[in-house]
Amino acid sequence: MNVRQVIPKDAIPSVDDPQFVPSYDGPSDDEVIVVDIEGTARAYPIRYLHYHEIVNDVVAGVPVAVTWCPLCGSAVVYDRRVDGQTLEFGVSGKLADDDLVMYDRETDSEWKQSLGECLAGELQGASLTVLPAAVTTWDAFEESNPDGRVMAPPGGKSEAAGEGDDPEPIDYDLEPYERYFEMDGFGLGAHRGTGGREWDADGLDSIDPKDVVLGLERDGEAVGVTADTVESAGGVVSLDVGDDRVVVFATDAGIHAFTTLGYSFDSFDPVGDGRRFSADGTHWDGATGVSEDGRSLDRVPARRLFAFAWYDDHGADAFYRA
Repeated sequence: MNVRQVIPKDAIPSVDDPQFVPSYDGPSDDEVIVVDIEGTARAYPIRYLHYHEIVNDVVAGVPVAVTWCPLCGSAVVYDRRVDGQTLEFGVSGKLADDDLVMYDRETDSEWKQSLGECLAGELQGASLTVLPAAVTTWDAFEESNPDGRVMAPPGGKSEAAGEGDDPEPIDYDLEPYERYFEMDGFGLGAHRGTGGREWDADGLDSIDPKDVVLGLERDGEAVGVTADTVESAGGVVSLDVGDDRVVVFATDAGIHAFTTLGYSFDSFDPVGDGRRFSADGTHWDGATGVSEDGRSLDRVPARRLFAFAWYDDHGADAFYRA
């Protein structure tokens, strides 16, 4: 693992006092990271997170870190409690491989964002707990959560708003990573135009390094499922991860995973509308896990990230093969 300082510490400012409003002013198909704890549903627009990368929040009494690494396309929500201590996270300015390195303000320990593991400092070796969360579109969130709230634009300055290392005023109408997401290359070098990394993953020739992966970890087993794989299977894949039976849906509102434990079925058939799947005499929304007859599947903790970042963390054997 290559850890290097890229920009000054806190040049990308975390959001430590997020404010929430009923509606979002951006495009309806903008992606948001969704956290729903005990019926408190909140959406964190990725358009804002490009400039902040970390939101320290408390949802239904649970201290959470909503984290986003643009280079890795990595969205992970963590519980901020470690060994009875609640941590607040900031952006260290370092990258581990090409992934955001966070630091906690209590001990100044450093954490790899995609793994949630402490790399250095007083808490080295500790791990953060991944919470159930989803990446979906604003219109899908609004439709499913009429009482949900969305984070208001935090404002301020960020290194991501300018060409150099110094923070500049943020204009959320601009998308600093749009070109990066559309290009073939990946990693910091590709983003800065100095040359990207080579994709030399053994046995993964059919996978693009920036394919979207949903990373599942249960009972010590890690499995990454690409959105392309699920789409090729008709939009739904069922698999065992650890001791859990998990169903993964690829929908027009993102890729989502739920456990089917407690149900006597795990086979779903696509309806053909890009969102719903048929099972046990009813239709289920693949983005929410809710059925038309009022039942619901439990969303499992998952990491959403690019294939190269999952490979960096877990290797080629951790990818699901149909």
